[in-house]
Amino acid sequence: MNAAHDLHHAFRGQVHLPGSESYDDERATWRDKVDQRPAIVADALTPADVRAAVVTAQELDLPFAVQATGHGTLVACDGGVLLKTAQMAEVLVDPDRQTARVGPGARWGDVIAAAAPLGLAPLSGTSTSVGVTGYTLGGGFGWLSRLYGLAADSLLRVDIVTADGRLVTASADRNADLFWAVRGGGANFGVVTSLEFRLYPVARVYAGTAVFAVERAAETLVRYRDWAATQPDALNASIAVTKDELVIRGLYAGEAEDARRALRPLFAAAGTPVADDFRVMGFADTGSIGGTAPRQFDLFEQLPDEVIAAVVDAPANAVEVRHWGGAIAQPGPGAGPAGHRDLPFSITVDGPAEAADGMAPYATGDSFLNFLADPQRTHTAYTAANWERLRELKRTYDPGNVFGLSHNIAPARAARPRMYYRASA
Repeated sequence: MNAAHDLHHAFRGQVHLPGSESYDDERATWRDKVDQRPAIVADALTPADVRAAVVTAQELDLPFAVQATGHGTLVACDGGVLLKTAQMAEVLVDPDRQTARVGPGARWGDVIAAAAPLGLAPLSGTSTSVGVTGYTLGGGFGWLSRLYGLAADSLLRVDIVTADGRLVTASADRNADLFWAVRGGGANFGVVTSLEFRLYPVARVYAGTAVFAVERAAETLVRYRDWAATQPDALNASIAVTKDELVIRGLYAGEAEDARRALRPLFAAAGTPVADDFRVMGFADTGSIGGTAPRQFDLFEQLPDEVIAAVVDAPANAVEVRHWGGAIAQPGPGAGPAGHRDLPFSITVDGPAEAADGMAPYATGDSFLNFLADPQRTHTAYTAANWERLRELKRTYDPGNVFGLSHNIAPARAARPRMYYRASA
């Protein structure tokens, strides 16, 4: 096979072909619905491997996709080159600068484990198994986001292989337009070979989950609606409604007494807990708090009574309401395109499409890239101005839409004919 032959010539990692013993395991994704059949799966070990895979796919006019953990795979790479970066998972923490530099295959659990002994924490999500790269390039909302912003806001530098086969560095003062684009633009602008980002002095938090009778759900959500905007940025709390339970999840990056005082109105509305494991814990233990699977996700300007009623009555496994705001809504100068930062509420639904019908008329129609499962709605993750700027930059950095098998941002105008590149020795 030409692709395998050409790739083997310049590739240090393993190459897996259809029919081989390892092929089915290597092509698998986290999403069962994506049953992709690439012509070749290549496990990269170095940035040179990444470059070789990008160049080979273009030379042979094959589709191309990159996958670390598979959590973000939405479009099948059938008949193409599927580049795996899971083995490039190194994590280096600089305690003096309070930064981490990681490979594209690193998971948040790897970073947390390296940073926690130093009293530092990343802006990770609710699951430690999620890959750092896809999460960060998609924006990255987590427990510390109200206090410190989105994960993309903490990105300091990215090394990336672009569509023309170059390995470039993007930062605030180098390739600044590319740096802006990757802080929310997903995998549209190249294949990341390393990320550097800030860490924060968060060693211990007050956090956990409390379960209440579901009959108090409506009353608690009404209280939450009014209470949320009055809370300190150090507190991030959500309300989830299941068929049988009302669940309060939360994290406070501060003293336990202050946290309990802030949460008291919610607990009073919810009644006597059936179970309550809120406690002081190391940041490394926050993966136990949990969350709702984002099968459907929408943003809201308000939570009128009609939305609250729809949440309570939804035929879903779980519906979770969360307040954003804080540092998310106040990004610094030059922040990337991630998110609709002015919208205060989100609702995540784990259930069939019709479970969100009662809420849909009140949603803004906007979304957030990390929680968006429909690649046809990619544009809804951005403001109109940011979408147009991203399309212009896509035309500059990937005119042939090589990196289109993702949440695709198409180039601003019809792409020029595909260009071919030969890797230099």
